[in-house]
Order: sequence, then structure tokens, then C-alpha cells
Amino acid sequence: MTGITEILVLFLLICAVLIVPRMMAPAPKKSTARKGKKRLTARLRAGIVLSGLVPVVVALVLKPWAGNIISFVIFGILPIALAWGWFWIISARKG
Repeated sequence: MTGITEILVLFLLICAVLIVPRMMAPAPKKSTARKGKKRLTARLRAGIVLSGLVPVVVALVLKPWAGNIISFVIFGILPIALAWGWFWIISARKG
């Protein structure tokens, strides 16, 4: 008798999972439009990637761990900081 009961319970669970959600009223769809948030442009994404790649490439070339820390800062970090600072200033003018 327990075998039949277990099969019936499994059948009821499967029915509850598959049939009952279809009988319920669908939830109201939410608006997918973003309000107030802008998407990143391709140019901005490229800038973010280059911000990571330039210091890595400069570090591989100059080897700051061998004593070239000042040159690494001048050629690897400073141009990125200046570029993003310039971008920040220019974007404030547009907005």
C-alpha cells in the first residue's frame, strides 16, 4: 500500500508543479526600460579596458619591481589618470 501512496504523492507534486502555475493569473509585466541609467558606449568600454591594459603592458616593459617605479608611474599611471580626468571635465561640459 505504501508504494501506491508514494506514486500518488509524486503524481500530485508533478501536477502541482506543472499545472497549477498555468492556472494562476500571470504577474504584471514590469517595464524593462532603465530610468536614469545610461548604457556604456563602445568608446567608454574601450577606455576602461585600456585603463587596465596600459599599466600592465608598461609594467611588463619597464619592470617596476626592479627599481623603475618612477618611470612606471610617469608612463603607466599618469597618462591614464590624466586621460580620465580630461574625460571627466569634457563630460561635465556636455551634460
